[in-house]
Amino acid sequence: MGGWAQPGQTPPEGAWRIWLIRAGRGFGKTRAGAEWVNQIARRGDAQIALVGATARDVQQVMIEGPSGVVAVAPIGHVPRFVASTGEVTWPSGARAFVYAAETPDKLRGPEHDAAWCDELAKWRRGEATWDNLMMGMRRGSDPRVIVTTTPRPTALMKRVMAANGVVETRGRTRDNAYLAAAFVDHVEQTYGGTPLGRQELDGELIEDVEGALWTRAMIAQALAAPVSAAAVKRVVVGVDPPAGTADGRGGDACGIVAVVLTVDGSARVVEDASVAGLSPDGWAHAVAECAARHGADRVVAEANQGGEMVRSVLLAADVTLPVKLVRATHGKVARAEPVAALYERGLVSHARPFPQLEDELCGLMAGGGYEGPARSPDRADALVWAVTELLLRRQPKVAVHNL
Repeated sequence: MGGWAQPGQTPPEGAWRIWLIRAGRGFGKTRAGAEWVNQIARRGDAQIALVGATARDVQQVMIEGPSGVVAVAPIGHVPRFVASTGEVTWPSGARAFVYAAETPDKLRGPEHDAAWCDELAKWRRGEATWDNLMMGMRRGSDPRVIVTTTPRPTALMKRVMAANGVVETRGRTRDNAYLAAAFVDHVEQTYGGTPLGRQELDGELIEDVEGALWTRAMIAQALAAPVSAAAVKRVVVGVDPPAGTADGRGGDACGIVAVVLTVDGSARVVEDASVAGLSPDGWAHAVAECAARHGADRVVAEANQGGEMVRSVLLAADVTLPVKLVRATHGKVARAEPVAALYERGLVSHARPFPQLEDELCGLMAGGGYEGPARSPDRADALVWAVTELLLRRQPKVAVHNL
């Protein structure tokens, strides 16, 4: 490969059977795949499978596209494509054949020593296509497959990621220095941080956990424009203090989430100001600063993890507004269930994407349990306390102690 390559676009070293490039749009996945195929084709006896969602996709993107095998081939090694036969031939004698995931049986029988699979996540009959392809990857001494795709949480995507002999390359749209800055700025501003943006721009595998209280669709539907100051009726900062060592370090994060009550009676999340690794004085000042930024009229803090310590550190940080300490007798998930119901009714929205908070919400399981990131859903719990204060103040089994 030549000097065009950026980090993550050159083949990995060592022994591997599948090279998975899981990256955002515009990262350069197609170019990397085409360059790799041309490199393999320098071997005169190479038999290569080109597999896409449809035969048209293979032709227009993988072969004849601006980053396809024809466009990126070096002088003297440009292949010839015959559309009527679906065959690509190189001057070396190497040949490649077009296959479509919508017709998986065409991969029964043929043998290949290399394959390029593009946009695996959009294959309609993906698992049958993949199985037939892999059963034919037995030609030559070292058959290999490159997969270039923007991820989606499909069964095949998860299988490939977990397969033996996989080496994975990750990449984001913004990593491609050759993209127009105006384009990158636009898509980042429009989609950055949203579930769609994290998938399509950052190459993250965003999926719902079966049985979770929140889904990605719920989060997407909850995204709304920032609320005007005139529409704000109240502002509450929810706090889930860290449960860690005696000095407050080395434990969980301190969840700090600001939520406003609008004049129409709905709640809008306006900031996730959560912090991690700070001393009690550090996270207490973060609470005070968040409250000041939004003109909060109350801080609601969970007191289960050392109520007197929470009381003292907030007072020491000069939190002059009213502070309510709440002690729950039920777990985080039980407290979250009525708040999730408010989301389903459209009564809670987000002023902008909050990726870490959203990941925690989507990890809270109905009936108990947590399958999200980190050890504990501290951000989600802070949100639950704030929304409960604003919309569910009569929720039972919560003991309240005002400072």
